[in-house]
Amino acid sequence: MESAAAVSDGHRLSGLKVLVIDDSKTIRRTAETLLAKEGCEVFTAVDGFDALSKIADHQPDIVFVDIMMPRLDGYQTCSLIKHNKVFRSIPVIMLSSKDGLFDRARGRIVGSEH
Repeated sequence: MESAAAVSDGHRLSGLKVLVIDDSKTIRRTAETLLAKEGCEVFTAVDGFDALSKIADHQPDIVFVDIMMPRLDGYQTCSLIKHNKVFRSIPVIMLSSKDGLFDRARGRIVGSEH
């Protein structure tokens, strides 16, 4: 039997539109599978350029973006989202194996929520 907290958490995520931006196919698929199980509508993008058109098309409720990507990295992608008056209110969570103070500070400077 599921706990009330688990059921509550599942309902809270249900219907949420999520964009996952990562150049790793494995990470995109894993995130998509896990979020879809929680009831999210998941869109994926392979890099920042791909993500910008998907944000315009799908208007996600939240964006998860990898920092280290070719062409347009996570910092640049977050900055472009946050400088657009239509999309700046979308929360952006930056994903990285880096956990240094500089990396966290740089993410905050470009407008990421976490």
